[in-house]
Amino acid sequence: MNNKEFISALASKLEYPINYTSKLTESFINEVIEQLEEGNTVSVHNFGTFEVKKKAERISVNPTTKLRMLVPPKLAISYKPHSYLKEKFK
Repeated sequence: MNNKEFISALASKLEYPINYTSKLTESFINEVIEQLEEGNTVSVHNFGTFEVKKKAERISVNPTTKLRMLVPPKLAISYKPHSYLKEKFK
């Protein structure tokens, strides 16, 4: 399912116009992004939790050349599904 199909399905379930539903989902995503940028954890009821985790620097080895490289630290988004969602897919 791509974004357009998702918006259409959501609009029909909510009985909202597609334009309004598109703005709603875009606003939701933008708010999640803003909260993550500020370092906050975002928890969505019965869906899961999004948070930013810092990955430490590490040494990586190229398997063909055996060249060692230092990979700098970086921030990564982590998602942990809610237990309700986990039970749905057992």
